Amino acid sequence: VGGIYTVIQTKAKTTADEWGENYFLIGPYFEHNVKTQVEACEPSNPAVKKAMDTMKSQGCQVFFGRWLIEGSPYVLLFDIGSAAWNLDRWKGEFWDASNIGIPFHDREANDAVIFGSLTAWFLKELSCQFDDKPNIIAHFHEWQAGVGLILSRSQKLRVATIFTTHATLLGRYLCAASIDFYNNLDQFDIDKEAGERQIYHRYCMERASVHCAHVFTTVSQITAVEAEHMLKRNPDVVTPNGLNIKKFSAMHEFQNLHSMYKARIQEFIRGHFYGHLDFSLEKTLFFFIAGRYEFSNKGADMFLEALSRLNFLLRVHKTDVTVVVFFIMPAKTNNFNVETLKGQAVRKQLWDTAQSVKEKFGKKLYNALLKGEIPDLNKILDRDDITIMKRAIFSTQRHCLPPVTTHNMIDDGNDPILNTIRRIGLFNNRTDRVKVILHPEFLSSTSPLLPLDYEEFVRGCHLGVFPSYYEPWGYTP
Repeated sequence: VGGIYTVIQTKAKTTADEWGENYFLIGPYFEHNVKTQVEACEPSNPAVKKAMDTMKSQGCQVFFGRWLIEGSPYVLLFDIGSAAWNLDRWKGEFWDASNIGIPFHDREANDAVIFGSLTAWFLKELSCQFDDKPNIIAHFHEWQAGVGLILSRSQKLRVATIFTTHATLLGRYLCAASIDFYNNLDQFDIDKEAGERQIYHRYCMERASVHCAHVFTTVSQITAVEAEHMLKRNPDVVTPNGLNIKKFSAMHEFQNLHSMYKARIQEFIRGHFYGHLDFSLEKTLFFFIAGRYEFSNKGADMFLEALSRLNFLLRVHKTDVTVVVFFIMPAKTNNFNVETLKGQAVRKQLWDTAQSVKEKFGKKLYNALLKGEIPDLNKILDRDDITIMKRAIFSTQRHCLPPVTTHNMIDDGNDPILNTIRRIGLFNNRTDRVKVILHPEFLSSTSPLLPLDYEEFVRGCHLGVFPSYYEPWGYTP
């Protein structure tokens, strides 16, 4: 779940250092993610192994391994699909426990019931094995995980529970509807608002989780005030989000990393703008905005308007500074677009050409110096070299503008960012001093296009801009 995934990921090392072998992350099993991010292994803890075996013996698929991130925490993953045949029965049990009914067409809420029921089942099998004292703490994040908490409490499991909300469901919806949210927190008829938006059952799941938890926490003071009005409980603790940058405290190291990751971003820019590289990369600034794709909540609307004005001012003042702006916001796509991939291929080809010419040039220069001569620079490159270089230059000609998005967007005619770009005309023209690149996917070091993780990318940029209206202290800002 977007930023929450990142919050847990960045806190994993500190938590694993503190809790060691007793720290486990529980989540849903997605094959494509597991293949690239999890190293399967057997649980060393006999109680965990026994609980898993019990569930497996009753037809449930449970996976265990180490998550390949800093801290290498243990992960326990439930395959929701393999347990979906229990959905109706589990919905009934959830109704008996909470009087909350889940409509059949809400896929995410149904998945939450399956995942929550599996989590509660696991905690039950685990807690049965500790007779002497309850020594399990279960920490649930956000309403999608809350069913497990509600069931654990209704079954009176010997487990201490914590619930953390990173934002409230209703808050997100109300802000997206352009309502003056923060000044009217105490005015909303919450049941009515949730009902009108057809999220009443989700809202009930969230509110029940908050009230069932032994300890309720949130991630910022502003969300704490919101939770008090929307969910009717004051958080016991506020645990602010933060970046874990302890390991880069030396100033020179900070600068080294900035220039290293900036160089990688520059490489991407060389490919993306091939044939249009009439601006100096040394005088180019990289700005970015990132987070969930919520056009007005995250302030992408204001940011684009500001960029339009900045572009105008930079052009009027005939400045030689260029600003390249990245929008890192995941949306539905049909993979990378051809023009973007072609750009990186052309860049690679030019690099290879330059290397091979350089090698020949170097050998001739070396041989001449050995003989005590300074070579005739006109003869050192032969006709073949010139031909290769000319062909390489021809390959960089392009008859279209550099694309404003790296992927083929599904339904791009209704995409708010692209439609705003069309309206304000920021199409990466040669005359534009502000260039825009929408990257509708979270960043990953395994991407063939921009192989950087979010933290590395942030370090390579000059400025992040987060004019968030809602949840202004979420993870990304």
